[in-house]
Amino acid sequence: MSDVYAERRARLLERCVAGGSDAALVTGGANVRYLAGRVPAGSALLVGPGHDLLLCVADPFDAGGDGRPAGDLRIFVLPSVEGDPAVAAAERAEAAGARAVAVEEHHLTVLRHRALRSVAPGLRLDDLGPAVEQQRLVKDDEEISCLRIAAEIADQALGELLESILVGRTERHLALELERRLVDHGATGAAFATSVGTGPDSGLMGHVPCDRRVEEGDFLTVCLGADYRGYHSEVARTFVIGTSPAEWQIELYEQVFAAQRAGREALVPGTPYREVDRAVRRVLDAAGHAERLGPWVGHGVGLENGEDPRLAPSAMGKLDACVPVTVDPGVHLPGRGGVRIDDTLVVRPEADGGPELLTITTKELLAL
Repeated sequence: MSDVYAERRARLLERCVAGGSDAALVTGGANVRYLAGRVPAGSALLVGPGHDLLLCVADPFDAGGDGRPAGDLRIFVLPSVEGDPAVAAAERAEAAGARAVAVEEHHLTVLRHRALRSVAPGLRLDDLGPAVEQQRLVKDDEEISCLRIAAEIADQALGELLESILVGRTERHLALELERRLVDHGATGAAFATSVGTGPDSGLMGHVPCDRRVEEGDFLTVCLGADYRGYHSEVARTFVIGTSPAEWQIELYEQVFAAQRAGREALVPGTPYREVDRAVRRVLDAAGHAERLGPWVGHGVGLENGEDPRLAPSAMGKLDACVPVTVDPGVHLPGRGGVRIDDTLVVRPEADGGPELLTITTKELLAL
């Protein structure tokens, strides 16, 4: 993997040099991991001038886990945990003769930016912008393999839950059990806080599980994801508890399912992000739910949940092959409940079979 990380850093430095900077100072946690491998929280990465340098507040080789920093990096561990790796990086960049360094202004506070200027007054600080995030959009085979395993783990955890008795258990208890099962199946942990909503809580985006108990006739919505070697999956399903679904439940489920299928089918390289959003909204608008859909219908996944691209009405850009995204529409009817269906997929050209579905738990409306 060291060669992969080195190639990623070389591409970034080439972009910086073309923009007039001598080096890049990367401080966003996911961005540092993308370019340097597994590193302690709060680390900073100086790409150029000369040999790339990872600056940390803790020894990166002391912790266990899912990997280590790239072997070709030089590593500097600050003598005090009170130190700031980004500030130390700016000092070293100036000492190495750099005249301009591109920094991730969107990951720096004003106070931290001032600290960089104060320790390296001769250094011009340019804005790197979302250059690393853009570089992360298209995933390589190893990244997609990690995402595929993360999706399998989430599917396994969800499948096992569906085989257990659910009536009478609380949302909170079910969420905790799901997160334990993720770890049991090989995940580092949950990719995000697991959401379980039942009855009037079902279908809500980001619902925080509470002590409400599952009852017969409820909709039950579960949204979870696994973190595997830093890469995240996401899946959501909605079920009916203990009885045949009511007519309104069947109708709402079919509407959301049709919208989600339209979004999945729109995942073709070259399709504008906003067109995927439009494909989903068109179905739900026709069903009378125009005001109930959230601000987006999907997003990128990788080292973060909710990374670029955003599939939203105002989103700029077009899909590329090998970009993993979610398609996750939901409709909630206040006081009654709702439906959310969410999959993780990888954009593929039609010649390769179209979008690759990573989360394969059934989307049939099951009565559990």
